Amino acid sequence: MIGHLTGHIVEKQPPEILLDVQGVGYELLLPMTSFYDLPDIGQQVALFTHLVVREDAHLLFGFSQKTDRTLFRELIKTNGVGPKLALAILSAMSVTEFAYAIEREELSKLVKIPGVGKKTAERLLVELKGKFKGNQQSDFFVESKHLPMTEKRYEKGEEPSDEAVYALIALGYKASEAEKMVKKVNKPELSSEQLIREALKASL
Repeated sequence: MIGHLTGHIVEKQPPEILLDVQGVGYELLLPMTSFYDLPDIGQQVALFTHLVVREDAHLLFGFSQKTDRTLFRELIKTNGVGPKLALAILSAMSVTEFAYAIEREELSKLVKIPGVGKKTAERLLVELKGKFKGNQQSDFFVESKHLPMTEKRYEKGEEPSDEAVYALIALGYKASEAEKMVKKVNKPELSSEQLIREALKASL
């Protein structure tokens, strides 16, 4: 199991990066909450990782904080929650925000995340409620590419708004929905990462 990597960022295309570790390039998928913390291309970064082995692919996920990886692992243990949905949940909410949503049973907030229907949200509440209480010493409480077929494919190197839509589609949003989310918050001075952050924030 690959648990931690330190290397230099070669490429950044939300939610994926290419990390050069002593001459070996690792493709990692990151939740947007971790993507926001990344330094510029060419800079060094250290990430906690989790490897998902499937019949058709080995997928490596990266996290800026150990708490994010811990929650990711708890999420994929939940019936009906796979790695892609866990990535979408962590992109929409920080660990603290998710913990509050679970403990306060905020079902309406959970179902706004793409792929989280009412049944999945209820399952998350049942299986995770109570895990965030009284665990200040646990990992949860330290201080705080293959795209689906769509009507338009958004490529790296286009406008920040196109890259933001590309990332939202990769996180599970429909193309039309992603376009509306980005259009609602789009400003010329915002980078793709800032647009993604604002679009996700506005959707909850």
